Amino acid sequence: LLYTQKPWFWDHTMCWLKFPQQPLPPILGWFYLLELSFYCSLVATLPFDVKRKDFKEQIIHHIATITLIFVSYCANMIRFGMIVMLVHDASDYILELAKILHYLQWKWVCETVFNVFAVVFIISRLVIFPLTVYYYFVTKVSLFPISCLISVFLMILQLLHIFWSYVIIQMIFDVILRGEKRQDARSDTEESDRSEGEDLAKSK
Repeated sequence: LLYTQKPWFWDHTMCWLKFPQQPLPPILGWFYLLELSFYCSLVATLPFDVKRKDFKEQIIHHIATITLIFVSYCANMIRFGMIVMLVHDASDYILELAKILHYLQWKWVCETVFNVFAVVFIISRLVIFPLTVYYYFVTKVSLFPISCLISVFLMILQLLHIFWSYVIIQMIFDVILRGEKRQDARSDTEESDRSEGEDLAKSK
């Protein structure tokens, strides 16, 4: 949250001041390393995790995310990369909290937190990201090989956002109107663990 107070977080034109000769603060470099290691660990453990219906989408998401983190770091697009990661992480923290509450069997608190997650996910992924972050990048940043590559992978992420938003909305619709048990937020069934009930869990 420290970097949400930086001027370039709100004014994207400042992301490119003196680019690419921008200093890399140590805390920002460590944050990049943490994000990269996290998604690499997801790829490494994915084959051993519960297989969900969005397994292929998760693989695509992780590969796209790792590529974007690596390429933006190498191209020194650190400020823009931070904005993208913070926008995406905003809903993930809430989902992890909802999982914890689900496992604690705090049903009503879990339901409330999950609904908050759904709202934050849809607003951050379908409104803020495409209309501000992505739009600015494709319209204001000069075209060169690296920026074209980043644009393609950002578009892939946006398509995944639409897919998972549809799944979330469909799940909420089923729970409210049909009274079904709440399932995974980003995949509507799990191939195992059904005997214990459908769980909240995670992708991007």
